[in-house]
Amino acid sequence: MGYETSDDSAVYRLTDEMALVSTADIITPPVDDPRVFGQIAAANSLSDIYAMGGRPISCLNLAFFPQDKLDDSVLHGIVAGALEKITEAGAVLAGGHTTADDEPKFGLAVTGLVHPERYWSNAGARPGDTLVLTKPLGSGVLFNANLKGLVSEAAMQACIASLVTLNRNVVAALIPMPPNAATDVTGFGLAGHALEIARASDVTLRIRVADLPIMDEALEMYRRGISTRVNAANRSVVESTTLMRHGLPTWHEEILVDPQTSGGLLLSLRAAVADDALAALDAAGVAATRIGMVEAHSGPHDLVFE
Repeated sequence: MGYETSDDSAVYRLTDEMALVSTADIITPPVDDPRVFGQIAAANSLSDIYAMGGRPISCLNLAFFPQDKLDDSVLHGIVAGALEKITEAGAVLAGGHTTADDEPKFGLAVTGLVHPERYWSNAGARPGDTLVLTKPLGSGVLFNANLKGLVSEAAMQACIASLVTLNRNVVAALIPMPPNAATDVTGFGLAGHALEIARASDVTLRIRVADLPIMDEALEMYRRGISTRVNAANRSVVESTTLMRHGLPTWHEEILVDPQTSGGLLLSLRAAVADDALAALDAAGVAATRIGMVEAHSGPHDLVFE
């Protein structure tokens, strides 16, 4: 599995029983606390392995740091936070690379393992499948609004708690009933990543906006005119093949293109196992939500939001 369908990781077969899963990701700081930044960045990078149904085994730090502006203790805090999540994932930190930059950035190159016939892909959704999302939306606008002092402490802490939660339990819960297709929802927003599944699978995804899980105060921030610098770009990618049938104001639509960091997994599950899968996810502590269904592709629309 290479880059043909814009999937979350590469998959390289080693033997009939084992394949490597490889990915890398870097983000800028959404928070001031170095340790929390490291946790979020690590969870975000590890998520690409989980989106392929894999198990992370080793990580390399990818650090960009303005040593002339920030004390080394900040970098130590970032790495310490990342190591907490790497350890929680059952992987090891095996080194990495640091380079000078004008602003701090951090991420991981991650290697995982998966069975070469059982990895998840964004290219297998089938008509009749049930769509499930495992984390709420809205982190992009909340972080931007927080810079302006508009977000309550409770809403911000709930947002951070979601972001530092690994998608590990999703994979463990769905081993007996793997999804037909999967991806994690990150910088392109729900619509952008849903579009990748739709195009890779040659289907149409029908999503019920009213059923989407949304972080506290995120919609209020959009209603007040707060947005992010990438919402417009995300919207431009999907708008030509997306049908909006929900009758909601434009500011409400922005949640569909809100850029997520360390977001949840968007899963296309066989309808016959959807109820059991949701029960298994709930038992594993994953707050998964049924948000729509997959249809045969017809006409010009890859996505329908209703």
